[in-house]
Amino acid sequence: MSIKAIAKPAKALLSPNDHALLLIDHQSQMAFNTKSIDITLLRTNVAILAHAASGFKVPTIITTISKDAFAGPLFSEISDVFPNAGVTDRTTSNGWEDENLIRRVNAIGKDRLVMCGLWTSVCCNGPVLSALEQGYEVYVVTDACGDCTGEAHERAVQRMIQAGARPMTSLGYLLELQRDWARLETYNLTVDIAKQYGGPFGVGLQYFKTMFESHGGKP
Repeated sequence: MSIKAIAKPAKALLSPNDHALLLIDHQSQMAFNTKSIDITLLRTNVAILAHAASGFKVPTIITTISKDAFAGPLFSEISDVFPNAGVTDRTTSNGWEDENLIRRVNAIGKDRLVMCGLWTSVCCNGPVLSALEQGYEVYVVTDACGDCTGEAHERAVQRMIQAGARPMTSLGYLLELQRDWARLETYNLTVDIAKQYGGPFGVGLQYFKTMFESHGGKP
């Protein structure tokens, strides 16, 4: 018997209302020795996530570690988008061991979490492994993480995947939330974020809008 396809998205695909986003420790000090990704590119990818989460109204938790004593302020790409957000500062390198952070996770009440952080092997790896063990479905935005070496980043990503995490990218996250260009309520939001931060894809969209949108076209 052959399988019959139906026009229905996979349950594994993310939607704006089915998950929470955790942006973990994107701070100045942690960026100084981040070598696995160019820091400008990392900040761009974090900006995509922040703008996407804000625009699509995804519940978002922002955390720092020893902000005033050691690791310094958040990336402006996050603080500019969420100027009034409550930021959970803590001392534990594994945020999942902090009671204040756990209270926020429980208050949101989502079983599906999307996470990223600096460094991949510490700030991101600890919460991801801990949440997976407790039964959460976890996605990791790997290009919004970084580490002191390429190997440190890759081994941490491998470890999280082996434990059950699902890897994705920042631009992939944005486009997965949109997923249909006929969703006009978020069409301009998605295009504007991609145009500003989406690299070659954004340049292509800018070209498209300039050359064709006057004729009423949509992607």
